[in-house]
Amino acid sequence: MRKLLLIAFKDIRLAFRDRTALILMLLAPFLLTVGMGAVTGRFSGGSSGGISNIPVILINQDGRELGNALVDLFQSDELGELIAPTVGGDPQAAYQKVDRDEAVAVVLIPAGFTASIIPDAANSSSQSQEGAAAPVQILLYTNPTTPTSAGVVKTIVDAFLTEVEAGRVGGEVAVRQLIASGRIRPEQAQEMGAEIGSSQAGAAGQSTSITLKNITPNGQAVKFDVLALLAPGMALMFLMYTVSNGGRTLLNERSQGTLPRLLVSPTTSAQVLGGKMLGIYLTGLIQMLLLIYGTSVLFGVAWGDYDAVQALVMAAVFAAVGWGMLITAIARTPGQVSAIGSAIMLTFGILGGTFINLNSMPAWFRALTKITPNAWGAEGFTTLALGGTLQDVLVPILALLVMGAVLFAIALLLFNRRGLAER
Repeated sequence: MRKLLLIAFKDIRLAFRDRTALILMLLAPFLLTVGMGAVTGRFSGGSSGGISNIPVILINQDGRELGNALVDLFQSDELGELIAPTVGGDPQAAYQKVDRDEAVAVVLIPAGFTASIIPDAANSSSQSQEGAAAPVQILLYTNPTTPTSAGVVKTIVDAFLTEVEAGRVGGEVAVRQLIASGRIRPEQAQEMGAEIGSSQAGAAGQSTSITLKNITPNGQAVKFDVLALLAPGMALMFLMYTVSNGGRTLLNERSQGTLPRLLVSPTTSAQVLGGKMLGIYLTGLIQMLLLIYGTSVLFGVAWGDYDAVQALVMAAVFAAVGWGMLITAIARTPGQVSAIGSAIMLTFGILGGTFINLNSMPAWFRALTKITPNAWGAEGFTTLALGGTLQDVLVPILALLVMGAVLFAIALLLFNRRGLAER
């Protein structure tokens, strides 16, 4: 055990004495995180971690109950700090403002939106003969350069439509029950349905259930912080550089003759490989913890439950080291390790959602991301940042541990076949 620890600590000292490695391990992810935080407005002093006063243009061509209710929702006091709505009339002019980055989104409520959900009694007979009219859809025109703010606007619209649909279904059930019980005649169904629909429209616009405020199971308020969502992606991406760089040192020592001399001493190949792996693991662990606590101390980033963060970090580093060992076992030279490691780092960064919004990608692409520790780690960190506990991230932790174990087993098999750690 002592030899294993000595090998590990030797590799840690070498890693943190390398200025180039330090830049890519710590400085690069830190600066990129800060830069992305500045772009999203994290340091502007907003009350919602930089996401505040989102400029939204509302165009209400409907002018009836549901259209007015949606406008009232965006103008409500509950969303006052988050949304900065303006009412417009010209759709093309509004779209141009979004294109010029003067607004984040346009919410266009077309004429007939309310009527397609709450039909007028005058139109009930014609609709019953021709079949139900197709619902008129709300148009949401967003700025692709502000995905987070646009996602907030979409969430509000989706929540409103969910309330409307629940009210519509509830109204239909209520009318059917009234007819079945004989309290109203069938010819009164349309009038009663319109009355119920109107009341539901008002409730949808004033519903306190439509809110973006979150609380933990203990009742503590969760403060949304965009850095707590950006920083893990950057840290996990550059973690892949750290583990591949650590694996490269194994091939360097073999080519330079250090490894054979070490094996001549009373040290087994298992101790050498175990010490190298432990050194890489501890280096990656130190890197992740420095980035996490650095952003926490300097910028007040709330990462979430302390114990859960520790467990998730350890599992993520374990899975990443598994990939690093696999790369080392496959590569023939230290240069190949560097090239493959850099490619894997960028590829996993994309697949892990560091640069793109995975929710907008097709299902097959989201399934493909699960081969990366980045995706599982980012999922866990996001859950914790939004108030989750250790129990809520058990699945990502277990997936990372299984990934690391499988990759270790494959790497060791390849090591033995190639004789990378033989005397």
